Amino acid sequence: MSEEQVTEERDDGAPIEVLEQYFEARGWACERTGEGEIVASATGSWAQYELRGVWRPEDQVLQFLAFPDIKVAAEKRSAIFEALSLINEQLWLGHFEMWSGSGLVVFRHSTILDAREDEGLSLEQAEAIAEAAVEECERFYPVFQFVLWGGKAPGEAIAAALIDTHGEA
Repeated sequence: MSEEQVTEERDDGAPIEVLEQYFEARGWACERTGEGEIVASATGSWAQYELRGVWRPEDQVLQFLAFPDIKVAAEKRSAIFEALSLINEQLWLGHFEMWSGSGLVVFRHSTILDAREDEGLSLEQAEAIAEAAVEECERFYPVFQFVLWGGKAPGEAIAAALIDTHGEA
């Protein structure tokens, strides 16, 4: 691919447009909910994930969120906070958090894109951001379920969920 083609690809529009192209290429239902926001739905092996991209041009920041459809009741929040802490120690990109008002668990990652340098969001970056979010939600979804429904302590839940299997059953 020539340098001119790469520049054209990056000039396709704002990051939300690039995310929209990526979501459509994956066959994920998506819709724009505002000028700088898009929402998509991705099916994982554990849950249906809501993916949300929010562009803040004044800060040149793209925030990417993935909601794994987990809502935490008040009596389980301290255990989930401990699980979040243990999970986040293992992440290289993004982090999980729980929103205090609603109890929703969310994976969040922000990226600074310098449009002044003509370095918008490429399709490859959109793919990396979205795939990382879905992969981390898939990897840690069982931890939340073990704590919320299985009655396991956060450390036990992580140990149980992250067992590497070898071979086939």
